[in-house]
Amino acid sequence: MADSIVDIAKNKKARFEYEIMDTFEAGIVLLGTEVKSIRQKKVNIHESYAKVKNNELYLVGMNVSHYDMGNRFNHEPLRERKLLLHRHQIKRLTGKLQEKGFTLVPLHMYFKNGKVKILLGLGKGKATHDKRRVIQKRDMERDLQREIKNYK
Repeated sequence: MADSIVDIAKNKKARFEYEIMDTFEAGIVLLGTEVKSIRQKKVNIHESYAKVKNNELYLVGMNVSHYDMGNRFNHEPLRERKLLLHRHQIKRLTGKLQEKGFTLVPLHMYFKNGKVKILLGLGKGKATHDKRRVIQKRDMERDLQREIKNYK
């Protein structure tokens, strides 16, 4: 049986800002109104990152908007949310995150078989000159494609 995957949100800027070394798929602990709001794609993962606290992994800075039909028991939009990974994965990540320059950033949020999953990337921040090089390469490829198209 094939996994049914439905995209929710992508963090396109993360691959530009960070050099991604490794990726991990994690589950996330959510409240009912959060899931309903996420189904409406009212979520922002651009400013978020993951951190280890008490041997558990938490996602900080993810904004899930209030659910429109929610009542007084609606969730807090910017609360820390627990991520679900195996203990050995968390220990490995703890060691890597203590090295200088490494950060755990969310790359992609999606539904997989009805469950919300987050693809986390272990990344090291890029220097400004590396970012410029990526932009220059992208512009050159775009110009080349334009020339090929106009030549035909």
